[in-house]
Amino acid sequence: MSHRPSYRIALLILILAGIAVLVCCDKDTRSISFLKKNRSTISFAGTNKALSDRRVKQFVNRYIQEHKECLVSIRQRCDSTFDLMDSIFTRYHLPLELKYLAVIESELKTNAVSHVGAAGPWQLMPGTAHILGLKVSGVCDERMSYPRSTQAAAIYLRDLHVEFGDWLLVMAAYNGGEGPVYSAIRQSESRNFWVIQKYLPQETREYVKKFMATYYYFEG
Repeated sequence: MSHRPSYRIALLILILAGIAVLVCCDKDTRSISFLKKNRSTISFAGTNKALSDRRVKQFVNRYIQEHKECLVSIRQRCDSTFDLMDSIFTRYHLPLELKYLAVIESELKTNAVSHVGAAGPWQLMPGTAHILGLKVSGVCDERMSYPRSTQAAAIYLRDLHVEFGDWLLVMAAYNGGEGPVYSAIRQSESRNFWVIQKYLPQETREYVKKFMATYYYFEG
């Protein structure tokens, strides 16, 4: 009999704890829904309806056909990697489609290294990586860590979007740097990628179209 009050108190604590967990879960679910609802998305079309352009369609179709074997291989091993990237991009309110940049940058390979020294799935240069808070040394290179490099890429992409306000210009700047994009904007007197593209290096023009092709392959 002397233990009944303690038992009732313990039961009450358990009930209150359960309610708290349910409230937190509901709050988290609503937060995720809010982020998904309010996350910005990527628009491909531009003011001149570029996707109806025969040359753009031809590039997209040709790229998918020429890289079909590689794309199939990536699709077979990408689930856990894309889940990680999605969670990080959601945290930064970024379009989830941006994960396909890592496909064209490195084929999602953590050990990818370019001839100019860019490394990891997001192909970050050492200087850029340092600015974004990554450790780059002979002992530790966080550019090759999926979580750390994706977080750094998310910050970089977010800052580029603040700067340019358009995701296609962000991709162009991610590939070729901000300077060439600003130069193309000045020469064309436009901030529409499809208008300024002729003033950009060919590699950068094709980079954006490679992203489009990769997006359409994975999104069907």
